Formats: sequence, C-alpha cells, structure tokens
Amino acid sequence: MTMNATIETAPEPDAVSQRLTFVLAAACGMVAANLYYAQPLIAPISAALGLSHAAAGLIVTMTQIGYGVGLLFIVPLGDLVENRALICSVITLGAAALLAAAFATHALPFLVAALFIGLGSVAVQIIIPYAAHLAPAAIRGRVVGNVSTGLMLGIMLARPVSSFVTAASSWHAVFFASAALMIVLAAALWMALPKRKPVARMHYGTLLLSMPHLARTTPLLRRRALYQASLFGCFTLFWTVAPLQLAGAFGFSQRGIALFALAGVAGVFAAPIAGRLADHGHSRIATLVAMLLAAAGFLATYIGAPGSMLNLSGLVVAAIAIDIGVQGNVVLGFRAIFTLGHEHRSRLNGLYMATFFAAGAAIGAWAFAQGGWTLASAIGLALPVAGLLYAATE
Repeated sequence: MTMNATIETAPEPDAVSQRLTFVLAAACGMVAANLYYAQPLIAPISAALGLSHAAAGLIVTMTQIGYGVGLLFIVPLGDLVENRALICSVITLGAAALLAAAFATHALPFLVAALFIGLGSVAVQIIIPYAAHLAPAAIRGRVVGNVSTGLMLGIMLARPVSSFVTAASSWHAVFFASAALMIVLAAALWMALPKRKPVARMHYGTLLLSMPHLARTTPLLRRRALYQASLFGCFTLFWTVAPLQLAGAFGFSQRGIALFALAGVAGVFAAPIAGRLADHGHSRIATLVAMLLAAAGFLATYIGAPGSMLNLSGLVVAAIAIDIGVQGNVVLGFRAIFTLGHEHRSRLNGLYMATFFAAGAAIGAWAFAQGGWTLASAIGLALPVAGLLYAATE
C-alpha cells in the first residue's frame, strides 16, 4: 500500500495485507498503552501531586472520561473525513497531552492532561473500523481479532512497562518516552497507511445527531455495549485496586507490581480466538464463557488469607481470567457491530465503546479506601454477574 492509495468503497478480498495488519496492530498497541500507563503508578503519582487516597482513582478516571468524550465526538469522524489524516492528527494530540503530563507538578494540570491523553487515545477506535473496512466479510472477525491482539498486548504490557520505568527512573519518564513514541508513530503511519475517504456527505452536526437514532434503532449494539460495559467495569476496577492491595497487604514494590501485571498478558491470546469463533457463528457461547471467566476471577481472590501465598495465587488467577474474559468479549462485540453496515461503522464503534463503564477506576479506589479489598472485590464480582444475567435473556 502506498500513501497515495485511496479506498472509498467496500474492500476486495485482497485489500488488506499481513504487513498492513501488523502495522495497524502495532499502532493500536502503542496508542492503547497510553490509557493504562498510570494504573500501577497511582500511589507514586498521587503522592507527588498531593491527591488523597480516595481521590487517587481520578488519575485513571480522567483519562477514561477523555476517552469516552473522544469516542462520542472524535471517533464518528471516521465516517466523514479521510481516515489516515484523522488517525495521525488524533495521535499527535495525544503526544502533546503526554508531554503536558510529564511536566505536571500539581494535581490540576496533570488531571487536565490525563483528560486529553484519553482524547488522543481514541485513535485506536478509528483504526479498528478502518481495519474492518479493509477486510472481506468472510475473515473480518479474524482481521479485527488480529488487530485487537495488538491493542490488548499494548494494554497488558503498559502496566509492567510503566512500573519498571518508574522503578528505574521516575513516573515522569514514562510520559516523556510515550510522547516521543507517539510523534514517531504519527509520522510512520502517515507514510504507511493508505488513504480512505468515506463516501458519506454530511455535516458534522448531522453526523452527531444521527448517533442517538443509531442507538435507539440498533438492539444488537445496545446489547453488546452493555455486555462489555459490565466486563470493562470489573477489568478497570481490578487493575485500579490490585496495585493498592499488592503494595499494602503484600508489601510489593513497583517492580513487584510490574511482574504481577505480566500475568495479564495471557489475555492477549483471547482476541484472535474470539475473532475466529465469531466468524464461525459461536458468539453467544463465547460471550457467556467470557462473563463466567471474569466472575470466577474475582471469586479466586477470596482464596487464602490476605497477604498469603495462596491469596497471591488467587490474584494471579484473577488477573488472567478477567483479562481473557474482557479481551475476548470486546472482539466478539466488534465482529457483531461491524456486520451492521460499513457506512456508519465508526459511529457504531464510538457508541459501543463509549458505553463502557468509565467509573470503574473511581469506584474501585473509593471502595478500597472505604472497605478494602473485600468491598472492592464484591463490586467487581457483581458487574460480570449482572452481565451474565442479562446475557441469559438473549
């Protein structure tokens, strides 16, 4: 593919190469990581910025809020404007926000920067529908799953990478390094990606006004979004409070927390498997399994006394099970909603992702401050159970 190529219509079977799939997967991983670098760094960042234990969840929540805003107001532009330029522009915005976070010395500037880091990270959700446009219908789930593998790998590696860098230098270095990486990535994508100009001809206001109608008239979108909201809520809650529990009950250092976070990398293998299951018509059973895994993960955290090796083993099992459930289910959702029409794929994706439970981090930090792991894990368990009960009505 050359930078001058333009894709305006439905893709032919040979419209996406393995090389381009790899480039898109790598880009998704690098950008998605920006959403999660701060999760294991809540303690050192909140201490440096003067945030209380109960307010520490805002470090992650502000990024999630920015991400949610971007999903509703930036991602839909993928149905309206040239995609390559949009992707590179949004990544550049994220680079500027990462630099601002790196230089922050007080809570307010950092939290504002975190909001814009979330906005810049929605480039991922422009890339995924873009990949779906390039893929023929018969293998769309596989292509989306492969691209999502990069996304999931970025999410999983972000936590240990940021912990290791912080242990070796400081949390500021994490944001400086990522800002530099985003600048290089934007330039590389500008050269590597084909142009794609959507055929839609409408004003931005009309585009946004069409989204409530899509939400009202697309039952599959609503159902898949609520499934993933329940799972993403428990995922965000777990990875917000697990570092606090590990530092408190187990006395883990940042390096120890980083090693623990590597357990979540196992979840990356769920994405391509889920994509293939969806291509073969097994989405329903795979969805139920994903929710059962997430619920079982939180149950595993009750094994053994807090601070014991048995309890630590339960936390490792939880990290693996929750991540597999969440990552698999998000790909199942992508595959389902991308069958609904290529002309509004970006808007559907924005609505699907925006429904995710952005309050998980804030509720988790509050629950941990009020009732420790017992209260936080009870809320985390309730979320996938609620999703499972809803899925049973399908």
